Amino acid sequence: MNMLPANPKLPLLAVENLSVEFRSGRQWVPAVCNVNFSVEPGETLCIVGESGSGKSVSTLSVMGLLPERTARRSSGRIQFDGRALETLSDAEMTAIRGRDIGMIFQEPMTSLNPAMRIGTQLAEVVRRHAGASPRTARRQALEMLERVRIPDAASRLDAYPHELSGGMRQRVMIAMALMSRPKLLIADEPTTALDVTIQAQVLALIAELKREFGTSVILITHNLGVVAEMADRVAVFRAGEKVEEAPVVELFDRPQHPYTRALLAATPRLGGGSWREGRVLQTIDGAPSPSVMPAPADAGTALRASGLGKRFGQTTGWLGRLAKPIRAVDGVSLELPRGQTLAIVGESGCGKSTLARMLMLTIAPSEGDIEIDGQATASLRGEARRLVRRRIQMVFQDPFASLHPQMTAKQIVAEPLVNLGGDDSRTIDAKVARLFDLVGLSPAMLGRHPFEFSGGQRQRIAIARAIVLNPAVVVADEPVSALDVSVQAQILNLMASIQRELGLSYIFISHDLSVVEYIADTVAVMYLGRIVERAPRAALYRSPLHPYTTMLFQSVPSLDPNARRFGHRIAANELPSPSNIPTGCRFRTRCPFATELCAASDPALAAQDNGHEVACHYPGIATQDGQARMSELA
Repeated sequence: MNMLPANPKLPLLAVENLSVEFRSGRQWVPAVCNVNFSVEPGETLCIVGESGSGKSVSTLSVMGLLPERTARRSSGRIQFDGRALETLSDAEMTAIRGRDIGMIFQEPMTSLNPAMRIGTQLAEVVRRHAGASPRTARRQALEMLERVRIPDAASRLDAYPHELSGGMRQRVMIAMALMSRPKLLIADEPTTALDVTIQAQVLALIAELKREFGTSVILITHNLGVVAEMADRVAVFRAGEKVEEAPVVELFDRPQHPYTRALLAATPRLGGGSWREGRVLQTIDGAPSPSVMPAPADAGTALRASGLGKRFGQTTGWLGRLAKPIRAVDGVSLELPRGQTLAIVGESGCGKSTLARMLMLTIAPSEGDIEIDGQATASLRGEARRLVRRRIQMVFQDPFASLHPQMTAKQIVAEPLVNLGGDDSRTIDAKVARLFDLVGLSPAMLGRHPFEFSGGQRQRIAIARAIVLNPAVVVADEPVSALDVSVQAQILNLMASIQRELGLSYIFISHDLSVVEYIADTVAVMYLGRIVERAPRAALYRSPLHPYTTMLFQSVPSLDPNARRFGHRIAANELPSPSNIPTGCRFRTRCPFATELCAASDPALAAQDNGHEVACHYPGIATQDGQARMSELA
């Protein structure tokens, strides 16, 4: 049976001298080397490190889920609850995985069966591992959905995964992992793809359920703010080895390993200021940070949008009758001065990406107009429209998906010049080589294909492609959200340096307020298709006036383990559907300060002090002074 005598002093999980190898051709290449870690009952161990550091491979070894043909555990012992897991049969491991160890994966859409209803997938866990009847299993599934705060849980039982939002799908994954009340929960990057508010909900939920069920947690992440909020102990991995382990407060206050110190230095944090003010965002490779450069004086406008709106029709019923249209963007006006960065923040579904596509002229607005470099675009057709699109280019979130896999890096960067530039081959080659040097890539890499580059290098290629036509504006849609923290620092520093050298203007779309503080000059906050607050970066970060902006700030994980919030507070509920926008103020259904006026009247974006604009009947209400003023009015 491979059982050890019960000993309350033993850790729940102990991994000793674990080594894992992957097949590469005819050779086996080490991926994890002599790693040791343990988890006590009721403890949260956070494992941090960059991609390829061995975090996920180590926990997949614990779960017995390494791919058989391409990976092998070459050494090590894994003791769980008194049992030696490496000696168990497949059937015994299957029983432990479903009953005693639960796992939450990073992307719920690829982990849930798209052809099975949610209730059926949840019920399957207790039917298989606890022998529950179909009726009992369905009842327990409903109870767990309610426990993880799925709205209208009874109706969601019969929903398919694609009918749920990303946040709800992740909560379903948590519910599934906890259906059998496991002793250990392994969460592999459970919030990486989520908005900051949904991240707050998920982390608070994991912390609350941990307290309620006494579950031990292994949390894998590269987000040090999440680590500070959640961990009891932290293990730092690099290149397949554990380089440091310490209690969370000790690790943040007194990191010992140079790599740990470098990770902390590379992490953007709220209150750190902007690169224009001399803030230094260190990188692991020691690459230089951009030098101080004040925002340029009035040099004209690179981009102006007036009253932009976009409606999408939707059909209903078997006959495809046209239903009420979705207003993805509603009356947005903005102005981007030359050489500056306008950041647009907000949750998924607020209209950020739709706005970006309109600014890029890839979709036509339903109303409003766009001027790029002083030229109105509404009436442009054919060649004239094609030429003006030279002046605005885009950097996408996922560089691997946006780069043609069969083209070389040189061909990718040169493609806009071939299609729109009109230069001869010698001029094109010279421009591409010069841009490779500008973005920090070696000319020796010109002949490589995308799969031969790291994630950060691929994003550098994407940036080079975006600026090869010397545009006035670059739209960057979540350009660093898919990158490790050290690579993120490199790309942010690169974007700042290029802006200084070339005088570029950026539209920077993000949900990461720490990143936005570093890169932005002005910040616009979007909610359900509208801008609800806009201000110079320093003014907005010093004193946000809209309750929604305040909620976003409160949802950002702190890098101070002594200032935790998620274990004591659940963030506001989810964003309403754009097809069913609340009457009056759009935020009122989530606002703790809403009054009858908020339900009756939709506030317009109005100017305040210090360049601030806000769409709220009670600007600053979320501050203590604002609440005091409300009390006087009542």
